[in-house]
Amino acid sequence: MLKFLTMQQSVLIIDDEKKICSLLARIIELEGFTVFQANTAKEGLKVLAAQEIHVVISDVKLPDINGIELVKQIKDLKPYTEVISLTAFGTIQDGVKAMKNGAFDYITKGDDNDKIIPLVYKAMDKAKLQFRVFELESKIQKQYDFSFILGQSKSILQAIDLAKRVAPTGTTVLLLGETGTGKEVFAQAIHYESPRKLKPFVALNCSGFNPDLLESELFGYKQGAFTGAQKDKKGLLQEANEGTLFLDEIGEMNLDLQAKLLRVLESQTFIKVGDTQTTKVNVRIIAATNRDLKAEADEGHFRLDLFYRLSVFSIELPSLKERKVDITLIAKHYLKQFAAKVNKPDFMMDEQFTGLLQNHTWKGNIRELKNVIERVVILADSHVLNAALLPYEFHQGNVEGDAMKMETVEKMHIMKVLKYTQNNKTEASRLLGIGLTTLYRKLEEYHIS
Repeated sequence: MLKFLTMQQSVLIIDDEKKICSLLARIIELEGFTVFQANTAKEGLKVLAAQEIHVVISDVKLPDINGIELVKQIKDLKPYTEVISLTAFGTIQDGVKAMKNGAFDYITKGDDNDKIIPLVYKAMDKAKLQFRVFELESKIQKQYDFSFILGQSKSILQAIDLAKRVAPTGTTVLLLGETGTGKEVFAQAIHYESPRKLKPFVALNCSGFNPDLLESELFGYKQGAFTGAQKDKKGLLQEANEGTLFLDEIGEMNLDLQAKLLRVLESQTFIKVGDTQTTKVNVRIIAATNRDLKAEADEGHFRLDLFYRLSVFSIELPSLKERKVDITLIAKHYLKQFAAKVNKPDFMMDEQFTGLLQNHTWKGNIRELKNVIERVVILADSHVLNAALLPYEFHQGNVEGDAMKMETVEKMHIMKVLKYTQNNKTEASRLLGIGLTTLYRKLEEYHIS
């Protein structure tokens, strides 16, 4: 990771005339920059590989490599480093050629003293901005790469392996699995491990819109296409151009829209709502569903041709109950995350707490586990988490003695929630997921004042 905020601003000078190289170095050092020197292109590239250089000042006439070609090599090695080319009188065309290869600017020798310092400052400002962008992109990529998909079970490792294999390609991917198994997380990881990683990742939940709105969101529309269409609007396909479009709950899309999506997959073209012209895009489609699309197609609810086009490469994501070995690992991850969020120390899970997590059905999968852990962290008074912190449904069929009777567990849970809400019963009923009338009835039943 680049540490440009604390790093000194650095300049590399490459010139085979040692006197000019030393003179320029002294002038630039007086401005507070860290300066490195090299007398050949080969030496310069070694320095560049070993140091974080913001700006390179290079002669276009070097003994070992043509300075114009060197600009290209520098930009290939460090695309966020800016290059200023030095040209002799009468070779200005070389400077122009260098700029075509990616140089920031060129300067004629002899004008150095008056122009070099302002030019270095301008190039430095651009380089620092690009370094910042690079760091942010690196953070985003790291946040969404495959290392953030937790688990050691055979089923999740197989799914990750398949996703890693397909990520560098442009192939359409269909992610299958129950709700809450992490389909969008996989889609993001595939995008950020692909050549499209610096381009947009756009996600659309097809179940969140009625058919007309979904068509407008996906394909966009022309001014006047319908009442309220006061100006042209880009659809998400155009927003994702050169990147990835993730279509979640693809099984909710109606048959008419499925036909339009099929055309996108086959020709990368579509027609906006209210338009007569074809729009062309370059977008990768990743779709996801918790339905059996083949069965839906057999029943006439989903286009069979679209199903086959989407399922060129399908990945089945395992449910949490199929990967119980991962439950504790994922729970610990979210415990640490939410503890930091509410400024609480790290937690430990006692044996009974861990056992209830392992034995739970997890119909909501990872999403449900995440929500349960967040709630537990809010309610916990001790760094050791016990079974009483878990919601009511965790204790059904897990009664162990009087201390774990359902009434006792429920009473303890209600009391903890009330303590957390400072006896705000409306907020407590919301957190408990019950009506206010039900809460009052239970307060009377358990003699909670």
